[in-house]
Amino acid sequence: MSGCLLCHSNATEQVLEDKSILFLKCSQCGSIFKHPEAFPTPTEEKERYLLHENDINDPGYRAFVAPVVDRISSDRTPRHFGLDFGAGPGPVIAKLLSEKGFNIALYDPFFYPDPSVLNKMFDFIICCEVIEHFHDPFTEFQRLKNLLHPGGTLYGMTHLLPDLNHFKDWYYKDDPTHVIFYSKENLNWIKKNFGFKELEISDRLIVMSL
Repeated sequence: MSGCLLCHSNATEQVLEDKSILFLKCSQCGSIFKHPEAFPTPTEEKERYLLHENDINDPGYRAFVAPVVDRISSDRTPRHFGLDFGAGPGPVIAKLLSEKGFNIALYDPFFYPDPSVLNKMFDFIICCEVIEHFHDPFTEFQRLKNLLHPGGTLYGMTHLLPDLNHFKDWYYKDDPTHVIFYSKENLNWIKKNFGFKELEISDRLIVMSL
């Protein structure tokens, strides 16, 4: 058995074995995650991400990212400095926001790996379809919180866990780069333990504010 990726508790149990991959659940924070033996290598991760077709001119993808773009446009003004964390090979959200006058820095360990970006502080951070890829979510959420100014906001997008009865057939768990999954339970654990004051969940959109 493996300790929890998020809270590091050993109170974990297997909830599913599918295609030789073990999925575990933590009774302390509620996270469901893949056993680390099933994690992809960095090379495998990058190859998978290069298959993503995040085209700025694709109406379908623009609609997909619209919830986070619209929310930031509503909450913030171009004078606020943002970070697209895990921007990927085609940072569509940053492009759409830049068209509205926003200044968005980019960081991605594979495609925009400049560590000096992470020496700055930000008014808001975007993590669109990123947090489910965290091999060490405790460290990553601590880092994200530390990069935000007081009053800053983390905007995430991911698909929330379905009922466990439907987990086996959930397509989202089958992506080899998706290693941890989120629900109201573990998002509230993150809010409490990393010092966020507010948590809002609206379908795929997750908003955490300091």
